[in-house]
Amino acid sequence: MSKNVASMIDHTLLKADATKEQIKDLCEEAKQHHFASVCINPAWVKYASELLSGTEVKVCTVIGFPLGATTSATKAFETKNAIENGAGEVDMVINIGALKDRNYDIVESDIRAVAEAAKSKALLKVIIETSLLTEEEKVRACELAVKAGADFVKTSTGFSTGGATKEDIALMRKTVGPDIGVKASGGVRSAADAEMMIAAGATRIGASSGVSIVKGLTGDSDY
Repeated sequence: MSKNVASMIDHTLLKADATKEQIKDLCEEAKQHHFASVCINPAWVKYASELLSGTEVKVCTVIGFPLGATTSATKAFETKNAIENGAGEVDMVINIGALKDRNYDIVESDIRAVAEAAKSKALLKVIIETSLLTEEEKVRACELAVKAGADFVKTSTGFSTGGATKEDIALMRKTVGPDIGVKASGGVRSAADAEMMIAAGATRIGASSGVSIVKGLTGDSDY
């Protein structure tokens, strides 16, 4: 394993049927293994922030998830509310349909609304959902994210037709340059998967198999 790979992992539980006990276990594992964050749905942010108070583990939540089809005002409100509840990182889904329609102003303003809501309060990762995009669209989505104020670009929600690939990570890294983070999410289940993504340019890994990854095993989860 790469040195400090645990500190690059967003330990993730975004399933609709996640229970309070499972969120508690997720947070305990994150503390034990010194993961970067726990990535959870907004309803759990306050609880997780209480459990992780006094630790270095951040609370990450998702915005406009998983479709990206809510309004910009809704995404901005969701971001502010999450920060009030203790989120230090937010992963938003872009307006994928607008990108497909080449309505780039809409895509950019949508990201900017969240960036402004999160500014100086929470790290912003922008999910572009690579499995639904052409190479040209992936490049444009990354460019728009950077222009709108993103701290990271992220491959996937884990709830669409595919997850991260080393090719997409390499393309995203090439597009955003060295100063913007790149998060690989979706299908990263093993230490080998994580190493491959990091070698391609990822600086953060989103996975529900974080414990298996740091132990050098293979997890059985998709995201």
